[in-house]
Amino acid sequence: MSQLKKLAGQTAIYGLSSIVARFLNFLLVPLYTRQFEDAEYGIVTEMYAYVAFFIVLLTFGMETSYFRFADRQKESKKTYNTALFWVSILSLSFLLITQLFSIPISKLIKHENHVEYVIWFGWILALDALSAIPLAKLRQENKARKFAFVNLFSIAVNVGLNLFFLVYCKSLVDKENSNWLTETFYIPAIGIGYIFISNLIASTLKYILLLPVFFKARLKIEKALLKEMLVYAFPLMFAGFAGIINETLDRILLKFLLWKEPDGEYALAQVGIYGACYKITIFLNLFLQAYRYAAEPFFFAKAKDKDNKQVFADTMKIFVLISLFATISITLYLDIALLFIGPEFRVGAPVVPILLLANVCLGIYYNQSVWYKLTDNTKWGAYIAIIGAIVTIGLNILLIPLIGYMGSAWATLACYFSMMLISYIKGHKVYPIPYDLKKIGLYILITIGIMLFGLNTSWQSNWLKYLVHTAIIISFALLIFKLEKNNFKKALSR
Repeated sequence: MSQLKKLAGQTAIYGLSSIVARFLNFLLVPLYTRQFEDAEYGIVTEMYAYVAFFIVLLTFGMETSYFRFADRQKESKKTYNTALFWVSILSLSFLLITQLFSIPISKLIKHENHVEYVIWFGWILALDALSAIPLAKLRQENKARKFAFVNLFSIAVNVGLNLFFLVYCKSLVDKENSNWLTETFYIPAIGIGYIFISNLIASTLKYILLLPVFFKARLKIEKALLKEMLVYAFPLMFAGFAGIINETLDRILLKFLLWKEPDGEYALAQVGIYGACYKITIFLNLFLQAYRYAAEPFFFAKAKDKDNKQVFADTMKIFVLISLFATISITLYLDIALLFIGPEFRVGAPVVPILLLANVCLGIYYNQSVWYKLTDNTKWGAYIAIIGAIVTIGLNILLIPLIGYMGSAWATLACYFSMMLISYIKGHKVYPIPYDLKKIGLYILITIGIMLFGLNTSWQSNWLKYLVHTAIIISFALLIFKLEKNNFKKALSR
């Protein structure tokens, strides 16, 4: 089996858990944006932005460090023990802090009336971080099916509980038709809190499922190995933290930059609208996440092969083409995609095309990151992400007061474009990979042209619009097939 076919197979299996899981979560968005007002959904968006920040700190880049050192060590057990030990120390410390200082933390984030949010998310983050290394072990051992089962089960529980609390119980209580289930398990005043409670239960069950993998570790660790892994992981953690600033800080900045005392409902509403519209990019992000799960172990495994650079170049082009096809499809059918969110949230639709292009740039950057990971120059991942974070923070502070969440969307695109450009320039000097820049650039320009046409053309008939847009999508696919047919055959035969 060729290397790319193997990667495709792994992507498919990981994609089953990743895509299905995230899609199931995405299906909750129509529920949230119809059951709750924009300001309430803004709180949900904000809290999960904090989750994204802290999960990076608690896992500390140890997943990638584990892959790297497990490949070097004859015995991966030592590497696993060490990675799990470090993450466990960080997670349990974080849990203790959130439980002891929940009141001042809740005041700091302007949710002093909901101290329970801090307590719940302390547990959610600790459990998810503790689960990260056992899940990485399953990936390293190519146990993709078990990995998929654990994730899918957790997501199924989360979705099921959301439906139980927010559909079944809420509808009965609203109709004043309660039964023993609603009287036992449902308190209307909790409201959006049931989203967080469902997540907490799901994270707990995921951790329990991973206990057999967790207990394969021994408390004995090698200090020298831990030091090496931390040196390798610290830049990755720093890069990951800066990366999360680029991905999610805009939601937090939206709230605090638009906040007006004594009531921040307007600010939370803007966060809710932006967060809901950001979810439309899920169709592209699903592919990106599944690809990332499979690609990282693949790149390390391929590092010693003679033709590795050409394989990396082929992988980049295939990734870009799939991403651009998804971007065009979502943009040309944007009015249909927007039906997934509640009517009051659709006012934020103009951010979607901008965020799609931003995610294409991010995906290209992920592909390029192979150069600093394989050359042990992970500090460059941190440098590039820090530059991106500076762009993100600066443009958000500048643009949000002027154009609100549109400023956040443009800042996101500028951030990922700058990271992509800097990574290519530096990577080409250190670890040159023969990317087909001319064709990739051409395909991106064609995509932007199609998007501008679709967004700025008025139609008297929706049927005519969909007919033309479908013809454009098919034509784009046929063009790619004609120009790349032979290249695809060569790539898949390697």
